[in-house]
Amino acid sequence: MTLSQKIADLKQRIREASEGGGPKAIESQKAKGKLTARERILALLDPKSFHEYDLFVANAGKDFDMDKKFLPGDGVITGTGTINGFPVCIFAQDFTVAGGSLGYAHAKKITKIMDHAMKLKVPLIGINDSGGARIQEGVNALAGYGDIFYRNTMASGVIPQISVILGPCAGGAVYSPALTDFVFVVDKISQMFITGPEVIKTVLGEEISKEDLGGAKVQAQITGNAHFYAKSEEECFTQIKELMSYIPWNNENKAKPLPKKPPKRNYKVDDIIPADTTEPYDVRDIIRAIVDDSEFLEVHELFAPNIVVCFARIAGQSIGIVANQPLVLAGVLDVDSSDKAARFIRFCDAFNIPLVSLVDLPGYLPGIDQEHAGVIRHGAKVLYAYSEATVPKITIILRKAYGGGYIAMCSHHLKADFVFAWPTAEIAVMGPEGAANIIFRKEITEAENPEEMRKQKIEEYKAKFANPYVAAAYGYVDAVIEPGETRHFLIHALEISVSKSETLPRKKHGIPPF
Repeated sequence: MTLSQKIADLKQRIREASEGGGPKAIESQKAKGKLTARERILALLDPKSFHEYDLFVANAGKDFDMDKKFLPGDGVITGTGTINGFPVCIFAQDFTVAGGSLGYAHAKKITKIMDHAMKLKVPLIGINDSGGARIQEGVNALAGYGDIFYRNTMASGVIPQISVILGPCAGGAVYSPALTDFVFVVDKISQMFITGPEVIKTVLGEEISKEDLGGAKVQAQITGNAHFYAKSEEECFTQIKELMSYIPWNNENKAKPLPKKPPKRNYKVDDIIPADTTEPYDVRDIIRAIVDDSEFLEVHELFAPNIVVCFARIAGQSIGIVANQPLVLAGVLDVDSSDKAARFIRFCDAFNIPLVSLVDLPGYLPGIDQEHAGVIRHGAKVLYAYSEATVPKITIILRKAYGGGYIAMCSHHLKADFVFAWPTAEIAVMGPEGAANIIFRKEITEAENPEEMRKQKIEEYKAKFANPYVAAAYGYVDAVIEPGETRHFLIHALEISVSKSETLPRKKHGIPPF
């Protein structure tokens, strides 16, 4: 066979292997409103940047006549490419080939590209669209999942790991995305659950749709398993590209800086907080008023909305922001918001992204439901994450900072590098109303007009304690600043702490309150 004939043969083999499960299977995929695995990779990566590997890997199963079947690429596509010039390793399960089921060779292709990502120190993106373990291959399929989970764990905190759920992801398969840093879901397409509706009906006698059990909205809003929610695959890919602009390649680098841009003029930080301390406001307006171009990427937007976590830039530098949201539950910390904040803090710390905390909360959420749900254990995660973080930590106290909430939101006591407070800040053990009722109980109850005395004592407490100056007198607040000075102070704090170096005690690892 001549060289030209061999090249023609190669092209024919590539063509056959690239056709996935064939026209009928592709047509079925399209009918569900889904792109094919190959289309997804090409839509996400930079044009002409994708290089595919292991195209000719064959399925390893021999039982049930599996060795007689041709499964192109064994149902998964792997390779490397770039996103906005950012190198990545990627795999995409191909539902048109045996339902994207995971067999021995399928798993080996995934673990091989995962090892590649770790060796090259570049992010890993996994697109999940699979019917689950390939039953015909038995324990080999289960072994494949275990090999993937182990690598997810070893890669954690070393390279960014992104999971994209674009179809079913059920049973044991869901644990790989759960071990990664960010999970993206798409409305009416993504499905994540341990036990499917059929099993639930058989065991419990309950009927439930896949969408209601583990659809995109459920995972983004209720469970918190998904960090980003999109209405279409195209929107999802845009979100991934934006995320990649804020994070570094690996834990040994910093995110690439961009040119400095001022906030947009229509956001004036001085005009956002109401004069009435009980009146809510949208903390996202504060963020827009201080970050570059008034732009940020919110993570877990639909989950635990009483806290906002997002990526943004200050003077071109990527930062992570953790902000109490007074619009929802007065910005309190509860079970879910504590988990949300702690996870985000740990990601930022692992990947050298400075943390900015915007504080306005009355404390932890009280109540029997929260206590029984483990608010003590979950709330401790925030304390642990902030205390352990060694990246630059800058805190701005906007308004309320009461009790354990004051301590937890990156106070100086948890080794914040800089703590600034607005003149509107109220730093105290508890709110003025509750504190006055306790401290001045006798005076109030014995007064001729208890309600009038109560109001008087509340104002007395506010004047003496509910302000930033008592904390500033002890050095717990570094500076009381005008709201309009916030961006200036943040820029300087980030510049001055760019070479920050902090060493934690020597140990194998800590034991967070999981």
